[in-house]
Amino acid sequence: MTINIPDLLIGKRKFTSRLLVGTGKYPDLETTHKAIKASGAEIVTVAIRRTNIGQNPDEPNLLDVIKPDEFTILPNTAGCYSAEDAVRTLRLARELLDGHNLVKLEVLGDPDTLYPNVTETIRAAEILVKDGFDVMAYTSDDPVIARELELSGCVAVMPLASLIGSGMGILNPWNLAIIINNAGVPVIVDAGVGTASDIAIAMEAGCAGVLTNTAIAKAGNPVLMASAMKDAVNAGIKAFMAGRMHKNEYVSSPSSPESGMIATA
Repeated sequence: MTINIPDLLIGKRKFTSRLLVGTGKYPDLETTHKAIKASGAEIVTVAIRRTNIGQNPDEPNLLDVIKPDEFTILPNTAGCYSAEDAVRTLRLARELLDGHNLVKLEVLGDPDTLYPNVTETIRAAEILVKDGFDVMAYTSDDPVIARELELSGCVAVMPLASLIGSGMGILNPWNLAIIINNAGVPVIVDAGVGTASDIAIAMEAGCAGVLTNTAIAKAGNPVLMASAMKDAVNAGIKAFMAGRMHKNEYVSSPSSPESGMIATA
């Protein structure tokens, strides 16, 4: 039986894959390309301040291996610590990508933990939305901040599972559930994923998608891990669509009925 998984809708754009991947921390561009292909991802995020996509003509260009006609490039503002820096960076990205306006906003508040500065994030989001950008915003797992970002016009909110690059998985599933249950835009877990099971858990919780970078790039075999992440997204959303059984604490329920059993005595 064929199971039809609904498309991921972000703004007016439609995607078949619900796995988003990054391009940093890989050993070389060849591994980057192979892993991203194995992931099945259609959206690939690029840190404009750390990656060359044409602004440095004498350096290797990521777009030579991650081609815009094959993937949706999602420029991000990693490394920005103020709304002004983030806005400036994404305006540069729009010029480099011929008017492309789907972007990932992240404004950091601390260089050690890379925890988001949610005040600056909201301020930047409001400016960018007015400037015609479709903003996907990285944020904390605070349900109130997620709501404020949606009200500012963001097309997706991207709460962290745990700190960027930590690999700790989802540390606060209760806050995440509140965000999902109240959101009118896609909720995409961003940051903290460590392995395939973390992605499955996020999708089973009702997330629209998951973005991961370090968990693939720093795996022993990035290409194989990327394939595992692809499988985990599909398994997780199928489980969510199916609906899990109710948890019965302290109550056993045999999977086989006892009525009609053959007597042994």
